[in-house]
Amino acid sequence: MTDATKPLDVITIGRSSVDLYGSQIGGLLEDMGSFEKYIGGSPTNIAAGTARLGLRSALITRVGDEHMGRFIRSQLAAEGVDVRGVKTDPDRLTALVLLGIRDEDQFPLIFYRENCADMALSEDDIEKDFIREARSVVATGTHLSNPKVEAATLKALRIARAAGMQTALDIDYRPNLWGVAGHGDGESRFVESAKVTAKLQSTLHLFDLIVGTEEEFHIAGGTTDTIAALRAVRAVTGAVLVCKRGAAGAVAFEGAIPDSLDDGQTGPGFPIEVFNVLGAGDGFMSGLLKGWLDGADWPTALKYANACGAFAVSRHGCTPAYPSLAELEFFLDRGVVRPDLRNDPDLEQIHWSTTRKGRWDSVKTFAFDHRLQLEEMAGYTPAKGAAFKELCLEAALRVQDGQGGFGILCDNRIGRRALHRASGTGLWIGRPTELPGSRPIAFEPELGDDLGQFREWARENVVKLLVFCHPDDDAETRATQEARVKRLFTAARRNGLEFLLEVIPSKVGPVDDMTTATLIEQFYAAGVYPDWWKLEPFKTEAAWQNAVAAIEAHDRHTRGIVVLGLDAPEAELAQSFALAAKQPLVKGFAVGRTIFGDAARAWMTGAMDDAAAVEQMAGRFARLCEIWDKARADAGVNKE
Repeated sequence: MTDATKPLDVITIGRSSVDLYGSQIGGLLEDMGSFEKYIGGSPTNIAAGTARLGLRSALITRVGDEHMGRFIRSQLAAEGVDVRGVKTDPDRLTALVLLGIRDEDQFPLIFYRENCADMALSEDDIEKDFIREARSVVATGTHLSNPKVEAATLKALRIARAAGMQTALDIDYRPNLWGVAGHGDGESRFVESAKVTAKLQSTLHLFDLIVGTEEEFHIAGGTTDTIAALRAVRAVTGAVLVCKRGAAGAVAFEGAIPDSLDDGQTGPGFPIEVFNVLGAGDGFMSGLLKGWLDGADWPTALKYANACGAFAVSRHGCTPAYPSLAELEFFLDRGVVRPDLRNDPDLEQIHWSTTRKGRWDSVKTFAFDHRLQLEEMAGYTPAKGAAFKELCLEAALRVQDGQGGFGILCDNRIGRRALHRASGTGLWIGRPTELPGSRPIAFEPELGDDLGQFREWARENVVKLLVFCHPDDDAETRATQEARVKRLFTAARRNGLEFLLEVIPSKVGPVDDMTTATLIEQFYAAGVYPDWWKLEPFKTEAAWQNAVAAIEAHDRHTRGIVVLGLDAPEAELAQSFALAAKQPLVKGFAVGRTIFGDAARAWMTGAMDDAAAVEQMAGRFARLCEIWDKARADAGVNKE
């Protein structure tokens, strides 16, 4: 359980890296054609893994003053990890690791760690007041392999011990990082070394909890007889010893070591397929720390640890594989349905929707993804259209002014320059995929027949699809549209992109209080789980309640709803905002022509210059934001 008197539950200290995981499964590492980029390094993984489980975690490490260092820092912050202890090293690069999945037994990896940033961590980086904010400190064995980082680690541990905090060690033995194996042996987990054993044994008395595989206890104990090794460790420390046994689960020893590993305390294991063992120990440690720091008994803590390890070995990557607390609870309650957890649709949906990066409690959106409407304006040319959309972006950024909770909708056909400029600004960015006006839905040709162009999209772009549909559609039209929406949704998810589904039934047929709710039910039944819904402004509270109930019945982790404008005048929008704002699931609005329509028509014909166009659009967007914020306040719905 958390301690309200302490701001943090756990501080991890040590390695941080960028992991480049080969995307092709079964090939040689040297033959990989593409890689997925994740954060890595045991302490970094554990900090993120414990944060996902609801612990207040922090990391002490160093990263380079470059793109990869910024990536690690931003990813940790997005996971909820406190990054005050992540120091930026101006002279060294962030560590890199290349990894692959050859088969169920071989997982080649190469460490690029020559004079890397995290190995320059020094005693000066360890701040007493920061350490004492936590209930516990977790160290990993690799940072005992070098005098400088060892000194920093030991300083943190001694501060923690003096303050009565709990301390834990993940032995994390990597022979080549200790200099007892070559660069090509990154996969190796055990090489005997009396020097490494002596170094580890000189520090074991500093810990309340020590965790390792049988091989890691072999190096810590100085013998390949597991029971003898555990007894050798027990001779120098009173720590609880947790030995990981692979498919056999794990076992904890609080006192004397018995004659058999089976006589220790155990938690249930899980019969799952082994897909990738890399990072599984860090997932295990995250679950174990959750149980340990919550005060659970060892069988329960080991159950958490084994479950988190099961998730890790069934998925690609290290940190991305670790479960959220909601996912862990669901899994423990339901159990294993299929052994390849990464292909369990219920688990994967919960995993995706509870580990998405960033919070969007407010999404006040300037929609200028319109294509056909601009192309039909007097004076329009492709060059003018592109330039005008950059003015729209300028207006959005002026209103945003560095604040959170603002967004844009922008296309790639006319608005490519604006779309790319928007990346990194902090705006929520929706990008359309439908061919304007199509029914049944058709996609923009730029996506390719196989929707393969998603691999080129910026990860912060949200896939937006507008569908003109109605519950009274004939069976063929409904089947065609649902199949195409499912295809797009699947492609977006496969490429790590969030998905927004916009449905407009009023352009197809008459609507009532159940029309949109019925469509929502139909799309969920088709296997489509949008991260976002974009809905028409309803005229009754019952219509909103029905739509929200339909969403929450299927996906309690959805991002939420944005309400669209449909070129309505401001007074009408104010009325629709007042009704929509009563629903906490409605996070904001997406309005376009009400903001840019007059400016576009004047600017295209030369009747308005750039500055005036930006001024008018920014003013109208700001006014709508004020109306929305007031509607939210009047409805008594908090922004958070």
